[in-house]
Amino acid sequence: MKSKEDIRPISYIRANAPQVLAQISETQRPLYITQNGEAKAVLLSTESYEKMTKAIGLLKLVAQGEQDLEQNRLTSQGKVFAELDSYFEGRSKNGR
Repeated sequence: MKSKEDIRPISYIRANAPQVLAQISETQRPLYITQNGEAKAVLLSTESYEKMTKAIGLLKLVAQGEQDLEQNRLTSQGKVFAELDSYFEGRSKNGR
């Protein structure tokens, strides 16, 4: 939920950059930046940004899995393990 402290005009950001960075680092909440009264950008801590990008990556994998399921692009667990066993046996015989 956005609180009043999490919405600032760009002029405030310019004048108080160190304090703004300390705030987002401490609270781990995004800071909404406004220009002419309209939201224009969001400032995140690096930790929050990295968590968000990881979450998006996981969601993409889930979506791909659902698509694979719908299109019947599936392989049984047994077949995957058998292929891995065969692959690694071949590598060990070749000295790799």
